[in-house]
Amino acid sequence: MSRPRTGAVRSLLAAACTVAALITSALPAAAATGTPSGGSPRPQVTVAQGVLRGRPVEGSGAQEFLGVPYAAPPVGGARLRPPQAPARWSGVREAAGQAPACLQFSPFGLRDPAAVSEDCLYLDVYRPRTARAGARLPVVVWLHGGAYSQGTGTQFGGGTMADLTGSVVVSINYRLGQLGYLGLTEITAQNAQHSGSFGLMDQMAALRWTRENIAAFGGNPGNVTVSGQSAGSGSVCALLATPTAAGLFHRAVLQSGPCTLLRTPDGARAESEARAFAAGAGCTDPAALAACLRAASGTALVEAARTVPTSGPASGDGLLPVDPATAIASGNWNKVPVMIGSTRSEARLFVALTQPYLTQEQYTAQVLAGYGAAGPQVLARYPVSAYGSAYLALSAVTTDSTFACQTAWTAQQFAAQVPTYVYEFDDPNSPTLYGAQVPGLDESNAHSAELAYLHDFTMGERPLTADQVALATRMKRYWGAFARYGAPVVPGQTAWPPTGSGATVLTLNPAATRTGTSFGADHQCAFWRTQPPRPL
Repeated sequence: MSRPRTGAVRSLLAAACTVAALITSALPAAAATGTPSGGSPRPQVTVAQGVLRGRPVEGSGAQEFLGVPYAAPPVGGARLRPPQAPARWSGVREAAGQAPACLQFSPFGLRDPAAVSEDCLYLDVYRPRTARAGARLPVVVWLHGGAYSQGTGTQFGGGTMADLTGSVVVSINYRLGQLGYLGLTEITAQNAQHSGSFGLMDQMAALRWTRENIAAFGGNPGNVTVSGQSAGSGSVCALLATPTAAGLFHRAVLQSGPCTLLRTPDGARAESEARAFAAGAGCTDPAALAACLRAASGTALVEAARTVPTSGPASGDGLLPVDPATAIASGNWNKVPVMIGSTRSEARLFVALTQPYLTQEQYTAQVLAGYGAAGPQVLARYPVSAYGSAYLALSAVTTDSTFACQTAWTAQQFAAQVPTYVYEFDDPNSPTLYGAQVPGLDESNAHSAELAYLHDFTMGERPLTADQVALATRMKRYWGAFARYGAPVVPGQTAWPPTGSGATVLTLNPAATRTGTSFGADHQCAFWRTQPPRPL
């Protein structure tokens, strides 16, 4: 059977991921100084670079340390080079305001478009109010999504998670677009690993900073969970596969970004895309290519990327020798316990933002054109009459063929080697992302729906209801227990066993959190398994 054309599917997902990410942007926190109104002194910690002064998290029993540099500014001659150690400072550094987002490689995005900078390699740390140095609390490092081209860690507050689970939460920025991912020989030849995946290098630099400094906040450097969603999950896949990251983390959480779906480009493709991008930026002289790209304005680089978006970290170099899915299948990866999952209707967001008012005739034509000889079978399995609209039918096709079944298959690879816990987020009334609502369409359970349940998320379209807050509390406790123990064991909550031959999946629903083995049948994975792999 034939599959939909890779390019067409990539375009749909890239466009949708771009729109999804561009609306999940941060509002910089206001700086605070002195003593809070309650009279408590502001907390201080000493890290390798100097003393930081944080502040209490409003409405929470947690403290936050914001805008902490984990690497030197990657600007000027440091642009398109591996991250370097941050400078020391004298006195006390205020850590009460968030840093700018990294330069955004999309035509829109942040509520405050001016709140971006190439000087962006900062992180935020959240800890329980009672945490003290040496407390050895579990640590969670969060990697935001955004198609590797936009987004920021600052909209993912960790105060509630830290307070509720007794964890230390770290949320980071990393370089995006071609400033973060540029597989150009003239650039890659200038570093020891011959890699242009600077965003991935940033993530590892943040993990190294965490290993070296998190004990000062009460965290345990020997118990670090790396967690990400969408492209952030793809980054976790890369960290699992790169030998350089060995020992930097001890558990992994992958949300809506299975490794078998988010394939990395090989060196040839990365090189081709990088040369097209450089030409678009006006850099064509091979002898001066690196200097030209380092001298170009950020605006020029963003403009050049509009027709040649980044494909993210490339494999086949000294940093990431092989594609993560290949590494995991071979057993040659950084083995740690894994939690992996997806939302019930991932693709609703994508279809809503790219072709919301699809007619039945258009749906039929699109499926027949995209699936070739298998088109009639797809239409028989996903008839519009069974879903109520062409929008929902196409959303189901795309959800099942990409996210859901690829999540199941990635989980099977993990489960054969390490303890693996699989979930599906299923709240039929979940809010969507602010600015992504399309009149008349049900976007519940779509890509990114779970984010408001796990973080102090700034970009939900509305607050959670009481029932949803209760689900969010259960979810945070599961995630916190996984970070603490390597297994999501929470007294008083539904038991969540590791998946295995029975393919057990935990369904996260406000009415009933339950385990079952129907995930594959629900998403028709036996049918999709007959299709050849479709890397993105």
